[in-house]
Amino acid sequence: MNLPFFIAKRIYYDKGDKRKVSRPAIRLATVGVGIGLAVMIVTVSVVLGFQHTIRDKVIGFGSHIQIQNIMSFSSTDRYPVCIDDSMMTVLGKLKGVKHVERYAITQGILKTDEDFLGVLFKGVGPEYDMSFLKQHLVEGEIPVFSDSAGTNKLLVSKMIADKLKLKTGDRIYAYFIDENVKTRRYTISGVYQTNMTRFDQTLCFTDLYAACKINGWEKGLVTGAEILVNDFKKLQITEDDAIKKINRTTDKFSNSFASQTIYEAYPQVFTWLELLDINVWIILVLMICVAGFTMISGLLIIILERTQMIGVLKAIGARNSTIRHTFLWFAAFIIGQGLILGNIIGLGIILIQNATGIITLDAQTYYVSEVPMELNIPLILLLNAATLIISIFVLIAPSYLISHIQPAKSMRYE
Repeated sequence: MNLPFFIAKRIYYDKGDKRKVSRPAIRLATVGVGIGLAVMIVTVSVVLGFQHTIRDKVIGFGSHIQIQNIMSFSSTDRYPVCIDDSMMTVLGKLKGVKHVERYAITQGILKTDEDFLGVLFKGVGPEYDMSFLKQHLVEGEIPVFSDSAGTNKLLVSKMIADKLKLKTGDRIYAYFIDENVKTRRYTISGVYQTNMTRFDQTLCFTDLYAACKINGWEKGLVTGAEILVNDFKKLQITEDDAIKKINRTTDKFSNSFASQTIYEAYPQVFTWLELLDINVWIILVLMICVAGFTMISGLLIIILERTQMIGVLKAIGARNSTIRHTFLWFAAFIIGQGLILGNIIGLGIILIQNATGIITLDAQTYYVSEVPMELNIPLILLLNAATLIISIFVLIAPSYLISHIQPAKSMRYE
């Protein structure tokens, strides 16, 4: 049997004199490790949940990759490009592509009897993936949009609906000003809410056919195509394939194609999300330091209290390394109990929040109405392993205090 492990186990489970100083120290060290781990688990789950929630919302509006006229990336003007059935087939065969959909953007003004609002109309067709909008639909229904006829149905955000005092079933006029003023009358079919202010305050959805006709484009011309990939982690592989096969090629109207990823389309959003990782590392370091300091203080108290035992072990021939390993095993038992406590607290908070959404946020500021928490088991296991290893590692140096304890003096130590 492993002698240090055996002795450490006997010491750890020895109830003995409850008045011993080490009892509160052990409890403090256990609680310190537990709270530190719980904070790390909750912090990582919140940041991951927040990053993925915001990322999914941005992707819901802009997809993973956009194929447009190359002129559109350097100008605010609308430059169409021809994406016909043959080009849709080419795009669908790119590496890792899950879905391809066409869209057209136009600008206009929604006007009621009391107010008006400038908005962007995003025209989409029957192939458009509506799963994201269905998740965030709060009123009415999502119409079946067409690329061959105008249905005069409009899907607006709750922010637009509130500003113009609209509800499902209301009719509203839209004005499009170019060389001439064009007027359309729409029926509000549904209202969505994503809490992404930059999109909700301006974007509504209509037919692809209507948007292209309002822009005065010939058949087949659209603003671009959106590509959804199977695996977001392999987004760059699909983008590289698009660059190789699509970029710089031209359509039948001599318009050049170009592509951009969601990272390039909205760099401010993703840069902001990446900055959150810095906060995570700061919190992880602080919590590891807290756990380490509490364990060091606890170990020193335990060693001082067990000075007589250390002297006896040395007197009967135990080496310093054996005694040090004994106390490191003892510390491992304390850390293990702290990890169990931390996992119970951390996972409990995550499960309660996901089930009840009890912790809320200001949606206008944070883009979500409640704190998102993502349960990532592999990452939680990694946090447990890192906490255990680092906590024991920082105890190696303090454990050398044992080598300075002399058997003759320790026998008389009170």
